[in-house]
Order: sequence, then C-alpha cells, then structure tokens
Amino acid sequence: MIRQSSLPVSRASRTLGVSARAYYQWQRRKEPADTNALVIEQIHEIALEFPRYGYRRVTHTLRRNGELVNHKRVLRLMKEENLLVRRKRFTPKTTQSNHGLPKYPNLVKDLALTGINQAVVSDITYIRLLREFVYLAVMMDLFSRRCVGWAVSRNPDAQLTLDALNKVIELRGAANLAGCIHHSDQGVQYAAYAYVQRLQEVSMLSSMGEQGNSYENAFAESFIKTIKYDEVHMNEYETLEDVHRNIRQFIEEVYNKKRLHSSIGYRPPIEFEEKKDTVK
Repeated sequence: MIRQSSLPVSRASRTLGVSARAYYQWQRRKEPADTNALVIEQIHEIALEFPRYGYRRVTHTLRRNGELVNHKRVLRLMKEENLLVRRKRFTPKTTQSNHGLPKYPNLVKDLALTGINQAVVSDITYIRLLREFVYLAVMMDLFSRRCVGWAVSRNPDAQLTLDALNKVIELRGAANLAGCIHHSDQGVQYAAYAYVQRLQEVSMLSSMGEQGNSYENAFAESFIKTIKYDEVHMNEYETLEDVHRNIRQFIEEVYNKKRLHSSIGYRPPIEFEEKKDTVK
C-alpha cells in the first residue's frame, strides 16, 4: 500500500509553485495498476454489501479500512466500473418569481459603463453539503468584474441578499452608490420590502431581468459558474463554516486579487480598479 505524505496538498502545492489540480493529474498518471486493482476490488466488495452507497460513503469506508484515497479518485474508479448509484437528486430552487411584489424594468440592457459603482449585478446559488444545502448570494461590479458583496446562509431568503448588499454599501460607501443600478432576477429576495427599502436608502436603482430569460442576468450567472467550477467543485464541504471560510478565501484573495479577466484586459479586478480612469 502506498503511504501518502501528511503534508496537505494545498500547502505542498504552494511550496512547489504548482497547482493542486496539476498535482492530482500527475498523481492520476502515476497510479500503479496493481494499486488501482486493489482499490477497485474493495470498492466492489463495499458496493455488493451496500448497493446504495455513493462515492462519498465508499471513500469513507475505504479510509476506515486503512486505504488512503480521496473522493475524486473513488468517484473516477466507480464511474469506470459503472458502480455509481443513479438517483434523482433534489435541486433547490433559488429563484421564486411568482410573487405579488413590485418588479422593475431592466436598466442595464445596452448600458454603456464608464466606471465603477455604476451598476452591480446579483445572483443566488446553492451549495451542496454532505447533509444539507446552503446558499450563496453574490454581487459584482459590472464594470470591473469585482465581487463587491457576498453572503452565505442556510436560508435563501431576503436576509441573505440583504447581508450581501450591506457588504457592498460598507465596501463602496453609501455616498458613492447614489444612482448605481442594482440588477437582479425577479426573485422574491430582491423584491422584498426590506431589500428595496435598503436600496432606496442609499439611492440605488432597482433593475430586474425578464422572467425566463437567462441572458438578462448573464454576467452574474457567469460569475456564479466561475465560483462553482474553480472553488466549489474542487472541494467537499461538510459545514456552513467550511463554505464561509473557503468562499471568502476564493473571492477576496483569489478572484478579486489574482484571477485574470479577459473583459478587463487580462487583469485582476482590484488591480483594474486601481487605474485612475476607472473612477466614476
């Protein structure tokens, strides 16, 4: 059996100057066939005894048996062996637009931006934990692509979006947001009285996309996909605290400060904002 180092992959990757993804790709190429064969044999034994086990439970069972494997490897092997349990999975609905609250016209369509704090876009997504779902609300400056507000919660309600909005106000300053367009879908979280009132308190303008038109909020949805692909799908969260810690690290230290964006000249958002010509 191959024993792995106790040094966390993330720390080792930073020390060696390589990405964790590159390490796992190398590890996958270097896996001895006989080692895989032993793991596959154990996976079959577990699946025979517990036919409803998914790859996460199989991974934990292997670890309890002394096999040092990660869930991604187990998932890959179970796919190759056609052992994955096919079940209909519940997908939370984050947008509830069938409500009687006021809805607002789209103010960002064909809008020509010249600086920051002119328009922010918002969206909500879910994150699957081992035993529950939690929800993430984000707000992005449409000009600089900087995430200017975010929040996580167990409830996809107006308090979640309000927490994200208040982070925007704290970061940018209420006086600098007067006249700024706030664009979202028609979800009840953004149409709620407390939320709209907070927008009005800082003189932000409500804007909403048309129901059923995915292109109406494409920038926010693209940002959500980036978070899912680059952070969420690369990890296995167990608690709300895990999500909060990792999302904060990704947004504030990676996405805003390091990730290059083609739409702003292949620069990170904060660096782009520091240019004098981005001032409103």
